[in-house]
Amino acid sequence: MTKIDAQILEKATAWLTPNFDSATQEKVQELIHNNPKELTESFYKNLAFGTGGMRGVMGPGTNRINKYTLGKNTQGLSNYLKKTYPNQELKVAIAYDCRHNSQSLAQVVANVFSANGIKVFLFSDLRPTPELSFAVKYLDCHCGIVLTASHNPPEYNGYKVYWTDGGQIVPPQDGEIINEINLLDFDQIQFEANADLIQMVSTEVDEAFITASVANADFKAANKEDVSIVFTSLHGTSITMIPEVLKRAGYANVHIVEEQAKPDGDFPTVVSPNPEEPEALEMALQLAEKTNADIVIGTDPDSDRLGIAVRDLDGNMILLNGNQTMVVMTDFLLQQWKNNNKINGKQFIGSTIVSTPMMTDLAKAYEVECKIGLTGFKWIAKMIKDFPKLEFIGGGEESFGFMTGDFVRDKDAVTAALLACEIATQAKANGSSFYASLIDMYVAHGFYKEKLVSLVKKGMDGAAEIKQIMVDLRENPLTTIDGSKVVRIEDYQTSVSTDTEAGTTTTISVPKSNVLIYYTADGTKIAARPSGTEPKIKFYFSVNLPLANKADFAKVEQQLDAKIDRIVQEMKLN
Repeated sequence: MTKIDAQILEKATAWLTPNFDSATQEKVQELIHNNPKELTESFYKNLAFGTGGMRGVMGPGTNRINKYTLGKNTQGLSNYLKKTYPNQELKVAIAYDCRHNSQSLAQVVANVFSANGIKVFLFSDLRPTPELSFAVKYLDCHCGIVLTASHNPPEYNGYKVYWTDGGQIVPPQDGEIINEINLLDFDQIQFEANADLIQMVSTEVDEAFITASVANADFKAANKEDVSIVFTSLHGTSITMIPEVLKRAGYANVHIVEEQAKPDGDFPTVVSPNPEEPEALEMALQLAEKTNADIVIGTDPDSDRLGIAVRDLDGNMILLNGNQTMVVMTDFLLQQWKNNNKINGKQFIGSTIVSTPMMTDLAKAYEVECKIGLTGFKWIAKMIKDFPKLEFIGGGEESFGFMTGDFVRDKDAVTAALLACEIATQAKANGSSFYASLIDMYVAHGFYKEKLVSLVKKGMDGAAEIKQIMVDLRENPLTTIDGSKVVRIEDYQTSVSTDTEAGTTTTISVPKSNVLIYYTADGTKIAARPSGTEPKIKFYFSVNLPLANKADFAKVEQQLDAKIDRIVQEMKLN
């Protein structure tokens, strides 16, 4: 029998006390006697807040999502709210997605808040994450919670915390909240609900959110009836909102992938409910061929990310990556603002350090600012909060997230889906297409091509392996990449940017994060970053070349793809 670490056994044994229900005690006892490896994974650390809140596998233990870890989070958050807003009537909004136990965990969270004298607005059924962000401001709440693990596998769930502006919490606030949580023992959680303080919400917030989505993304494109749309919710929450938003905006030719329309936490028709993965949109692409659709839209389970497929220059459906979607959407919004004489130098777009550098080029072309933050939309939401005298036009990140305007403070696949349809419709009415618009941008600003390579490293051993990879990249930095000299290295963990040719350093102004970025003389950019929400280390590649005209597109694309392949092979990542 595998020997169990004494500290692990001590933490696990504490879960065999009356503070925990009998079912939980039985599961922990089972792990102690029959599965020491799983016991270690369940108790070797406490769940922490990452890029997209707190996510983990469901089950008993301090490193798992369950009523006790989330109850403790909520008790600590309740204490923090009372200290931050003394003598105020505190209000929170709570939403949840389609995952197993999301509804019951949302009720647990509502119970704990109400037991602490906090007014709770609890959605009566599953809703998209961006609607929760909207609801926090609409209902004048101090805080919001959504129970979701985005596109993680079915065994996961999660807990995302939003603040008064509708954006997710960021440092140092997240650390302050965690400190409050860590001061608690499990026997201090107040689970007994005050039902008088829990109010169910549904249609009123839905209507307000739909109205705002249409107002922010409907640009009155002509001939909407000429555009054929295929939509899939991938068994998630967007089925409650996107079809209605498209209908309100005048799109009637919408074909829903019915096999994926029913919310289901098992996500039975896909390997992963992630619209970044081509496989996830396979059924939608098949329906697109049957219906001769112009555009395919798929969203992840909590409807904050969207994948888009459009027809290429040969009429074949092609899945765009998140960077491509982001630059087309941003360019479209900038052009609309320019056409309406709304750009006066007091506007900005937002992106992240691992996304395409093309966003900066777009900002220069339209004479607006481009603010770059760490990975995660909470940082783009923070930009809006930090620069109240500037207008936010839109922004996104490479991981298939986009935000239109500032009425929502998180990536929003609902409004972005409508925006994508508007772009496709206007382009078609002008004798062009979504894809052709992208190529026009490459001609104007340079052909940027990106690729993401993710290495999955699960569990405690995987976490150690990821840590070592980052150590090696720092201690033995690359000096050349594909024959081009590395000219700058940005280490966001130490906040130091090093000019390798001059031997000088400058301070990076954004908060510290475990990210390392290499830049080469030929414009190549490579970023390495452990995921904040999944057991992965991610490598982001960006290469670019001039594109003289549309006719050279295929040739230049082959050159860029070949370059990325060489780099991946050189770094032994394939």
